[in-house]
Amino acid sequence: MSATLQVMKREDFKRSSLTHLRKEGNFPAVVYGYQIESTPIYLDTAEFIKTIRQVGRNGILSFNVGGQLRNVVLTDYQVEPIKNEIIHADFLVVNMSEEMNANVKIELVGEAPGVKDGGVLQQPLHEVSITAKPDKIPEVLKVEIDRLQVGENITIGDLKDHSTFEINLEDDRVVASILAPRQEAEINSGEEQEAGHPQNEEGRETEPIVESSEE
Repeated sequence: MSATLQVMKREDFKRSSLTHLRKEGNFPAVVYGYQIESTPIYLDTAEFIKTIRQVGRNGILSFNVGGQLRNVVLTDYQVEPIKNEIIHADFLVVNMSEEMNANVKIELVGEAPGVKDGGVLQQPLHEVSITAKPDKIPEVLKVEIDRLQVGENITIGDLKDHSTFEINLEDDRVVASILAPRQEAEINSGEEQEAGHPQNEEGRETEPIVESSEE
Protein backbone atom coordinates (compact mmCIF):
# COMPACT_ATOMS: atom_id res chain seq x y z
CA MET A 1 0.00 0.00 0.00
CA SER A 2 1.29 3.49 -0.84
CA ALA A 3 0.30 7.13 -0.42
CA THR A 4 1.57 10.55 -1.48
CA LEU A 5 2.68 13.20 1.00
CA GLN A 6 3.60 16.83 0.34
CA VAL A 7 7.09 17.71 1.59
CA MET A 8 9.16 20.88 1.47
CA LYS A 9 12.93 21.33 1.43
CA ARG A 10 14.42 23.00 4.49
CA GLU A 11 16.53 26.03 3.62
CA ASP A 12 16.83 27.78 6.99
CA PHE A 13 18.53 25.85 9.77
CA LYS A 14 18.44 28.43 12.56
CA ARG A 15 16.98 27.26 15.86
CA SER A 16 14.35 29.99 15.71
CA SER A 17 13.25 28.75 12.28
CA LEU A 18 12.97 25.21 13.59
CA THR A 19 10.85 26.34 16.53
CA HIS A 20 8.55 28.29 14.19
CA LEU A 21 8.26 25.28 11.88
CA ARG A 22 7.09 23.05 14.72
CA LYS A 23 4.66 25.65 16.05
CA GLU A 24 2.99 25.63 12.63
CA GLY A 25 2.32 21.89 12.96
CA ASN A 26 5.27 20.60 10.93
CA PHE A 27 8.33 18.54 11.81
CA PRO A 28 11.80 18.34 10.25
CA ALA A 29 13.08 15.20 8.57
CA VAL A 30 15.81 13.86 6.32
CA VAL A 31 15.32 11.89 3.10
CA TYR A 32 18.26 9.85 1.77
CA GLY A 33 19.04 6.68 -0.14
CA TYR A 34 18.64 5.48 -3.72
CA GLN A 35 19.91 8.01 -6.31
CA ILE A 36 19.57 11.00 -3.95
CA GLU A 37 21.83 12.98 -1.66
CA SER A 38 20.77 13.37 1.95
CA THR A 39 18.17 16.16 1.83
CA PRO A 40 16.66 18.07 4.79
CA ILE A 41 12.88 18.42 4.45
CA TYR A 42 9.82 19.14 6.56
CA LEU A 43 6.21 17.95 6.42
CA ASP A 44 2.86 18.36 8.11
CA THR A 45 2.63 16.32 11.32
CA ALA A 46 -1.11 15.63 11.23
CA GLU A 47 -1.04 14.55 7.58
CA PHE A 48 1.92 12.28 8.19
CA ILE A 49 0.30 10.52 11.17
CA LYS A 50 -2.96 10.09 9.25
CA THR A 51 -1.15 8.64 6.23
CA ILE A 52 1.18 6.29 8.11
CA ARG A 53 -1.79 4.85 9.96
CA GLN A 54 -3.44 4.14 6.61
CA VAL A 55 -0.46 2.55 4.84
CA GLY A 56 1.14 0.96 7.90
CA ARG A 57 4.56 1.25 9.50
CA ASN A 58 6.26 -0.39 6.52
CA GLY A 59 4.09 1.22 3.84
CA ILE A 60 5.48 3.02 0.79
CA LEU A 61 5.22 6.82 0.77
CA SER A 62 5.65 9.00 -2.30
CA PHE A 63 7.57 12.27 -1.80
CA ASN A 64 8.02 15.06 -4.34
CA VAL A 65 11.64 16.03 -3.71
CA GLY A 66 13.10 18.68 -6.00
CA GLY A 67 10.38 18.14 -8.58
CA GLN A 68 10.86 14.38 -8.72
CA LEU A 69 8.64 11.74 -7.10
CA ARG A 70 10.50 9.36 -4.82
CA ASN A 71 9.29 6.17 -3.18
CA VAL A 72 10.32 6.21 0.46
CA VAL A 73 9.86 4.21 3.64
CA LEU A 74 10.01 5.48 7.20
CA THR A 75 13.16 4.19 8.88
CA ASP A 76 13.27 6.07 12.18
CA TYR A 77 11.77 8.91 14.15
CA GLN A 78 12.09 10.85 17.39
CA VAL A 79 9.28 11.81 19.76
CA GLU A 80 9.17 14.54 22.40
CA PRO A 81 8.15 12.47 25.46
CA ILE A 82 6.12 15.07 27.38
CA LYS A 83 3.89 16.25 24.51
CA ASN A 84 4.21 12.94 22.64
CA GLU A 85 4.87 14.79 19.39
CA ILE A 86 7.06 13.78 16.47
CA ILE A 87 10.06 16.10 16.32
CA HIS A 88 12.20 14.44 13.64
CA ALA A 89 12.10 11.53 11.18
CA ASP A 90 14.31 9.72 8.68
CA PHE A 91 13.00 8.47 5.32
CA LEU A 92 14.84 6.09 2.99
CA VAL A 93 14.37 6.36 -0.78
CA VAL A 94 13.98 2.82 -2.11
CA ASN A 95 14.39 1.07 -5.43
CA MET A 96 11.12 -0.85 -5.85
CA SER A 97 12.86 -3.60 -7.83
CA GLU A 98 15.51 -4.32 -5.17
CA GLU A 99 15.14 -6.16 -1.88
CA MET A 100 15.72 -4.43 1.46
CA ASN A 101 15.78 -5.35 5.14
CA ALA A 102 12.97 -4.35 7.50
CA ASN A 103 11.78 -5.18 11.01
CA VAL A 104 8.27 -6.62 11.27
CA LYS A 105 6.23 -7.29 14.41
CA ILE A 106 5.01 -10.79 15.17
CA GLU A 107 1.31 -11.19 16.02
CA LEU A 108 0.00 -14.42 17.52
CA VAL A 109 -3.39 -15.36 16.07
CA GLY A 110 -6.00 -17.74 17.48
CA GLU A 111 -6.44 -19.61 20.76
CA ALA A 112 -4.00 -22.35 21.65
CA PRO A 113 -5.54 -25.64 22.86
CA GLY A 114 -2.62 -25.94 25.25
CA VAL A 115 -3.71 -22.79 27.06
CA LYS A 116 -7.24 -24.16 27.44
CA ASP A 117 -5.66 -27.26 29.00
CA GLY A 118 -3.92 -25.11 31.62
CA GLY A 119 -0.62 -24.44 29.88
CA VAL A 120 1.11 -21.06 29.84
CA LEU A 121 1.71 -19.29 26.53
CA GLN A 122 5.12 -17.68 26.09
CA GLN A 123 6.22 -15.40 23.27
CA PRO A 124 9.98 -14.77 23.54
CA LEU A 125 10.18 -13.17 20.09
CA HIS A 126 8.06 -10.12 19.24
CA GLU A 127 9.83 -8.77 16.14
CA VAL A 128 11.76 -10.26 13.26
CA SER A 129 14.05 -8.95 10.53
CA ILE A 130 13.03 -9.85 6.98
CA THR A 131 14.34 -9.26 3.47
CA ALA A 132 11.88 -8.40 0.70
CA LYS A 133 11.08 -5.94 -2.06
CA PRO A 134 9.62 -2.73 -0.58
CA ASP A 135 6.04 -3.44 -1.66
CA LYS A 136 6.19 -7.01 -0.31
CA ILE A 137 7.02 -6.12 3.28
CA PRO A 138 4.07 -7.03 5.54
CA GLU A 139 2.81 -4.74 8.29
CA VAL A 140 2.86 -7.68 10.73
CA LEU A 141 3.84 -11.33 10.56
CA LYS A 142 0.81 -13.31 11.75
CA VAL A 143 1.54 -16.62 13.44
CA GLU A 144 -1.35 -19.05 13.97
CA ILE A 145 -1.27 -20.84 17.32
CA ASP A 146 -4.64 -22.62 17.20
CA ARG A 147 -2.95 -26.05 17.05
CA LEU A 148 -0.31 -25.43 19.71
CA GLN A 149 -0.45 -28.01 22.51
CA VAL A 150 1.23 -28.16 25.92
CA GLY A 151 4.96 -28.81 25.49
CA GLU A 152 4.98 -27.71 21.86
CA ASN A 153 6.53 -24.64 20.27
CA ILE A 154 6.64 -22.71 17.01
CA THR A 155 10.05 -21.79 15.62
CA ILE A 156 11.28 -19.55 12.83
CA GLY A 157 11.82 -22.70 10.77
CA ASP A 158 8.07 -23.35 10.92
CA LEU A 159 7.42 -19.94 9.33
CA LYS A 160 9.85 -20.08 6.44
CA ASP A 161 7.31 -20.99 3.80
CA HIS A 162 6.65 -17.45 2.58
CA SER A 163 7.38 -16.82 -1.09
CA THR A 164 7.42 -13.02 -0.87
CA PHE A 165 10.03 -12.46 1.84
CA GLU A 166 12.91 -14.12 3.69
CA ILE A 167 13.21 -14.22 7.49
CA ASN A 168 16.70 -13.33 8.69
CA LEU A 169 16.88 -15.52 11.81
CA GLU A 170 18.02 -19.04 12.66
CA ASP A 171 15.44 -21.79 12.18
CA ASP A 172 15.63 -22.89 15.82
CA ARG A 173 14.64 -19.52 17.32
CA VAL A 174 11.41 -20.00 19.28
CA VAL A 175 8.52 -17.67 18.44
CA ALA A 176 5.89 -19.11 20.80
CA SER A 177 5.60 -22.07 23.14
CA ILE A 178 3.22 -23.61 25.69
CA LEU A 179 4.68 -24.44 29.11
CA ALA A 180 3.19 -27.34 31.01
CA PRO A 181 1.07 -26.45 34.08
CA ARG A 182 2.40 -27.29 37.53
CA GLN A 183 1.66 -30.85 38.52
CA GLU A 184 -0.71 -31.24 41.47
CA ALA A 185 1.68 -33.73 43.06
CA GLU A 186 4.50 -31.19 43.05
CA ILE A 187 2.30 -28.53 44.63
CA ASN A 188 1.03 -30.90 47.34
CA SER A 189 4.54 -32.12 48.12
CA GLY A 190 5.47 -28.69 49.44
CA GLU A 191 8.43 -28.62 47.11
CA GLU A 192 9.84 -25.10 46.85
CA GLN A 193 8.99 -23.50 43.54
CA GLU A 194 11.27 -21.17 41.64
CA ALA A 195 10.68 -17.49 42.26
CA GLY A 196 8.77 -15.44 39.70
CA HIS A 197 6.39 -16.58 37.02
CA PRO A 198 6.59 -17.18 33.28
CA GLN A 199 5.57 -14.67 30.68
CA ASN A 200 1.99 -14.91 29.53
CA GLU A 201 1.52 -12.80 26.46
CA GLU A 202 -0.70 -13.40 23.45
CA GLY A 203 1.03 -10.98 21.11
CA ARG A 204 2.65 -7.66 21.67
CA GLU A 205 0.96 -4.50 22.80
CA THR A 206 0.49 -1.90 20.09
CA GLU A 207 3.45 0.46 19.95
CA PRO A 208 3.72 3.96 18.53
CA ILE A 209 3.66 4.01 14.74
CA VAL A 210 7.38 4.71 14.58
CA GLU A 211 10.56 4.24 16.55
CA SER A 212 13.06 6.59 18.09
CA SER A 213 15.79 8.38 16.16
CA GLU A 214 18.34 11.09 16.82
CA GLU A 215 17.91 14.44 15.07
